[in-house]
Amino acid sequence: MDPILDKLGRPIRDLRISVTDRCNFRCTYCMPKEIFGDDYVFLPKSELLSFEEMERFARLFASLGVKKLRLTGGEPLMRRGLPDLIDKLTKIDGIEDIGLTTNGVLLGQYAQALYDAGLRRLNMSLDALDPDIFGEMNGRGIKPDLILKNIDRAKEIGFTIKVNMVVKKGVNESEILPMAAYFKERDITLRYIEFMDVGNDNGWSFESVVTKKEIYERLAAEYEMQTSEEEYFGEVAKRYRYVGTDAEVGFITSVSESFCSSCTRARLSSDGKLYTCLFASEGFDLRELIRSGLTDEELLAAITGVWERRADRYSDERTEQTVKNRKKINMSYIGG
Repeated sequence: MDPILDKLGRPIRDLRISVTDRCNFRCTYCMPKEIFGDDYVFLPKSELLSFEEMERFARLFASLGVKKLRLTGGEPLMRRGLPDLIDKLTKIDGIEDIGLTTNGVLLGQYAQALYDAGLRRLNMSLDALDPDIFGEMNGRGIKPDLILKNIDRAKEIGFTIKVNMVVKKGVNESEILPMAAYFKERDITLRYIEFMDVGNDNGWSFESVVTKKEIYERLAAEYEMQTSEEEYFGEVAKRYRYVGTDAEVGFITSVSESFCSSCTRARLSSDGKLYTCLFASEGFDLRELIRSGLTDEELLAAITGVWERRADRYSDERTEQTVKNRKKINMSYIGG
């Protein structure tokens, strides 16, 4: 089947599947506890896609050009039986890479089973080494020691690991250099993520953003770095290597240096809605279609139609007005 293109000529290469909307953190930039309190009602199990439905969709997307899958949440390790899903997905023709994004709290008990099922790549969320800063940011008072221990355990098992740090002005800027030193020494890629206006609940403003330029300047004052070659079309991170080492650092620059023009990602929420942008207002309900008995051909036609109508370029168009006036889905519901 010929690759499908959207209205801006972008192919579909990546599918992010949210396996649950639940999370054991209440990060201030994603699921602030003031909004997602202890009485917050999450989706009932009957509304979540089953693993069989996720596998079927992944096969269909692979036939349309998807090469990479990423499992997200919420916190994906809160979905029971996740290694069973990994096992199914690794057998799909055309899928070259499967990753998992996790905060790492539960990784200690699941890492070996995930590896045995075929998972090889982890993206770990960690915003600070300072216990007080990290505890405040994750909204649960959880200390970094647990996450760091589970990172070490996963690395011993054989996982390739990247660590994601969301940098928020006035909150964890002081951690930029300590995080760099810690993960450089361990040859683990650290990626700095500009604070983004995902959803409507995280109090985002341009004033809260620490840009890639600012972060890079801090690092360059301490380390000699050189640009790394782009590995594939649509690569999100701008990557640099510490000279004289194999260790890398990356930047996700959704605010200061938009990458909409090469975005190849689709997102499938845990209740089966297809989104064509992280900042989308609404999704296309695939769960209703799959549960109404449509054939693979009919589902492919529906997915193709959604992608070929796609013209999203929110980060290119972001202004104070769009931030204020556009209602967007929450990142905890759709994954990053």
